[in-house]
Amino acid sequence: MFSPLELLWALIGLVLTIGATWLEAFVVFIETPWTADNISLQLYSLKVSFQVGAVLLAACLGGRRAGAMAQIAYLTLGLFLLPNVGLPVFTQGGGLDYVREPSFGYLLGFVPGAWICGQLAFEASPKLETLAYSCLWGLGIIHACGLVYLAVASLGGWLKVGVEPFWTLALAYTVLPLPGQLIGVCAVAVMAFGTRRLLFY
Repeated sequence: MFSPLELLWALIGLVLTIGATWLEAFVVFIETPWTADNISLQLYSLKVSFQVGAVLLAACLGGRRAGAMAQIAYLTLGLFLLPNVGLPVFTQGGGLDYVREPSFGYLLGFVPGAWICGQLAFEASPKLETLAYSCLWGLGIIHACGLVYLAVASLGGWLKVGVEPFWTLALAYTVLPLPGQLIGVCAVAVMAFGTRRLLFY
């Protein structure tokens, strides 16, 4: 059985994941030269959404069971429930046909990625390096699942994109987003550390 706290964190994780799917990640730079009277800020896109960061943050705050449950609920909503009422959950919509999208393997990886991240995040008292380590493991699991799915699906030729070489898909879905997601891991570790210290757990 899940505790009420785990259910709460799972719900928070679900809402964060859905919302973060549609939010593009940015970093802010201070342009030089600047003075106290004249500060110029510049936004640069990381070319990724906050989605993976939300998955990892929910796991770092709620633990393995809450993190995994949030992602199981996310997949269930996206595949079976919300598309029937016209509400897209995934970036390209939703519904059972979404299993033919190249990114679907990464979505499947959210479940074990959240589980591993949440497990490692709670093995000791929260430290910045421990939380970053757990997030890196979670991110690695997500990409491993995505790459395996791409390999199998591209060999089978049943992806919506047609016959595409595996390396082309791996470049688009793993290599190019990875730098932005690694920056997101740093931000998640800091947010999770601050939140857990604030909530005394």
